[in-house]
Amino acid sequence: MNRYGKRLLLKMLLLKMILSLVLLSGASALFAQSGPLNVVKPPVADRDLVILIEEVTENAVFYPVDVGGVRLEVLAVKAPDGTVRTAFNTCQVCYGSGRGFYKQQGTVLVCQNCGNRFRMSQVERRSGGCNPIPIFPANKTVTDTTITISRDFLNEARLVFARWRRS
Repeated sequence: MNRYGKRLLLKMLLLKMILSLVLLSGASALFAQSGPLNVVKPPVADRDLVILIEEVTENAVFYPVDVGGVRLEVLAVKAPDGTVRTAFNTCQVCYGSGRGFYKQQGTVLVCQNCGNRFRMSQVERRSGGCNPIPIFPANKTVTDTTITISRDFLNEARLVFARWRRS
């Protein structure tokens, strides 16, 4: 093989290595974003929602609830301070669009209507604006092992879920 053939072969090998690295880095980013995010539990119909504290982690868990034929969803997440936070999975601003719900991406919740990003530490701490509607302590019963949200309180939230289209 002459000198030009060797150079061409080296250039091709170098290009192949660069392409392999690019593909591998893209694949690792894809795998880093996958995993146990956006866990959706089996639906509950026309009764209190009982959340087991032991199943709540830093990855949001979504609890579908059917109340009087309207589908609602509650999210629960363990905040960085170790507390378990709850909220309705609908945006206080975007709920009327039907797409104002959140999905977890990495360490944040993202509104599927406007794209607002919301830290887990803000769940149940902020009200008003583009964030999940909080379920404050006065609206739930918390024990060492469970969080119970009454059917009556869930029924009050039906209006904001009337056009909701989670996909």
